[in-house]
Amino acid sequence: MTTALFKHASADARRVTGSYLQPLLEAAQARGVGPAALAHAAGLPPAALERLPESLGAADYVRLLAAGAGLADDPHFGLHVGERVRLGTYSVYGLILLSCRDFGQAFQQTLRYEQLAHDLGRSVLHLDGGQAQYEWISNYPDGSRHLVESVFAGIRTFTTWLAGAALPLPHLGFTHPQQADGAEYERVFGALPRFGAAVNAAGFDARVLGWPVPNADVGLYPVLQQHAEQLLRQRSPPDDGVVARVRAAIIRNLAHDRVRLATIADQLALSPRTLQRKLSEAGASFQQVLDQARYALAMDYLRQGSLSLVDIAFLLGYQEQSAFSHAFKEWSGVNPGAWRDSGHLRL
Repeated sequence: MTTALFKHASADARRVTGSYLQPLLEAAQARGVGPAALAHAAGLPPAALERLPESLGAADYVRLLAAGAGLADDPHFGLHVGERVRLGTYSVYGLILLSCRDFGQAFQQTLRYEQLAHDLGRSVLHLDGGQAQYEWISNYPDGSRHLVESVFAGIRTFTTWLAGAALPLPHLGFTHPQQADGAEYERVFGALPRFGAAVNAAGFDARVLGWPVPNADVGLYPVLQQHAEQLLRQRSPPDDGVVARVRAAIIRNLAHDRVRLATIADQLALSPRTLQRKLSEAGASFQQVLDQARYALAMDYLRQGSLSLVDIAFLLGYQEQSAFSHAFKEWSGVNPGAWRDSGHLRL
């Protein structure tokens, strides 16, 4: 971990929930490392982890991962943290995943609500023909490799539980070099990841997105989504919270064609330059937030058979249906009519 990470931590408002911290503490305890020793090694007050906190600074979490690996002398500590992930780890976001009708919807909710569990990074899903790629972009690229490995091991653990069986093996790649024995990676992931890849990502057959989630309680989805949206609105830290605030402002103004940077900045009582800077510090851009908001809404609108493509284009702030269709194809790989006719969710 570099000095730059520690310098940034003092001004870093990003958080992880206590429930997301729990697997790390359990993995450390299982290897004989207690909370007090862990806190001390990470530069936290000795009593910081005596009780599970409601939340913890994300930079502190990254340091705890590195400290746990060192104290436990465990080169696969991130993997072992990820293996301890369970439904409650992701809080409300995890319950939403359990209420999704298929894995495509589950991925969509991950992109939207991942931040309710942690601010460690963000998820992106790419489609290229029949192939899908899940990419995770770390907010702490200078942190230890255990962060990325814990995230992907957690996803593997949780999706296996969600599906009731291991999903088809993805083509997994990590940007960092291999620094530990490969056998443990093969045990956790089913295959050895490719190290030194361009991005941290898992590629898989896009048909998996249409697979139903067994035992999903889809009736709970509207209630849980409403609660999750309320929690998103309550989040207002000065850095990463700006993304949620911009997204909310965009959604309010889409149908009125008032989604230009200057307009949104004015509504948030910021100058356009300040808003751009805050978004950049949070790892986003105005165009990215606008596109993601439009894409998520477009998929919801397309599931409503009563809305025509012209109606949806208007609701999303487009002057012409053709502009909407072009944008949607850029996002999903297919035009909106084909997406609607496919009968299952694609991201």
